[in-house]
Amino acid sequence: MHLPANPLIIFAMNAPEVTPEILPHGPDGLSIRLGLTPDQATLGAVQALRSALEATPPQGVEEIVGALASVYLRFDPTRTSRAEVAAATRAIIDQTDLVGATLPPPSRRWTIPVVLGADRGPQFSETAKAAGLSDSAARDAILSTPVRVLTIGFAPGLPYMGLMPPEWDIPRLTEITPNVPKGALVAAVRQLIIFTNATPTGWRHIGQTAFEGFDPGRDPATLLRAGDEVRFATISPSELAALEADNADGRGGARVEALS
Repeated sequence: MHLPANPLIIFAMNAPEVTPEILPHGPDGLSIRLGLTPDQATLGAVQALRSALEATPPQGVEEIVGALASVYLRFDPTRTSRAEVAAATRAIIDQTDLVGATLPPPSRRWTIPVVLGADRGPQFSETAKAAGLSDSAARDAILSTPVRVLTIGFAPGLPYMGLMPPEWDIPRLTEITPNVPKGALVAAVRQLIIFTNATPTGWRHIGQTAFEGFDPGRDPATLLRAGDEVRFATISPSELAALEADNADGRGGARVEALS
């Protein structure tokens, strides 16, 4: 089997919102794109396909990673070819029901303390306004909406969490904020992120935690994993300062419970 001149292979499904595309990704990878935005149908399809690929990985595949709207496969070019992996992946797609797939129930639930707004979330009011909400309504939405860790990416241990209600589908900033601190809670495109290190960002800084999602000296180094449920609990700035001062385990007061 040879890839066509156009490196895109499209496999149409019964539902137009889930149309997998197999794309080359670097010298030893394939990316199976299942949508253009991380809506519910796409998120469910990503999880269903990732699980199916992990159950029967194509020969020579060494890594399978689910992202927001795609699944990435890395293969060993000395053991297989891109065309062979693409053909095996097509067979798995054909055998997997991606239409109507949903996120599986979470096996863990985290509750993470956060300060919203004021000096620790300087773009909170701006974000609420962009969502068409009052500060009070935006605060209630964040504290009452369970979100899921959709993927870990961009930086080690960094969680993309969602989905927030539709009104939170607000764009990123047009200009980069030069720096937000480690533990910052930021928002955009119906998702929330807790930064694992200080970083520039185009996402809006709405709150602050003492949660250290990644520490290479800790076992496990990454606290959150894809599929986890996350809820936020409000605390005062003085309580946050106390957590930051005494944070030996890096959890910043977060609690985790097993659900299954």
